[in-house]
Amino acid sequence: MEQLLLFADEPRPPKKRSPPDPQEYKVVALRDCPTPADMHMCDTPEAAVSYWRMHIQPHPWFDSERECLVVLLLNTRRRVKGHQLISTGTLDCLLVHAREVFRAAIVAAAHSIILIHNHPSGDPSPSEADIRITRDLMRSGSILKIPVLDHIVIGNPRHTSLRELGYVNL
Repeated sequence: MEQLLLFADEPRPPKKRSPPDPQEYKVVALRDCPTPADMHMCDTPEAAVSYWRMHIQPHPWFDSERECLVVLLLNTRRRVKGHQLISTGTLDCLLVHAREVFRAAIVAAAHSIILIHNHPSGDPSPSEADIRITRDLMRSGSILKIPVLDHIVIGNPRHTSLRELGYVNL
């Protein structure tokens, strides 16, 4: 039997890496979000904003000084199945990709989604980037058959619905 002795100044032989074993995944709810009966329906921008103020703002990961994008996952009756934080950005910027936005919607078998994000400046006017990403996500949702019903920008104290402004057409 051959022995291999290594000294501190000698290089170590490279480790053989085996391919990773396949993994089994399971989707679990992180926490329950009890909602009053009148909040389950999310068919208006005001209802979505109320949901935001009740469930998103008080959450520990929410930072009012940074933009946060959340997706609301809706069933066929436009009732909220759940929500997911997609991205936390900087004072005036977010990084968003369709893959992350629609991943939870696919896993949760959502019928449609509503996008909501805050503007730390307090001005809820959508930026050109907000409008562009909304259109890109609408195209992605169209391919997946998961429509983007609205994109709401939360300011302080007002909000703006891109659907009401005519940027989201159903």
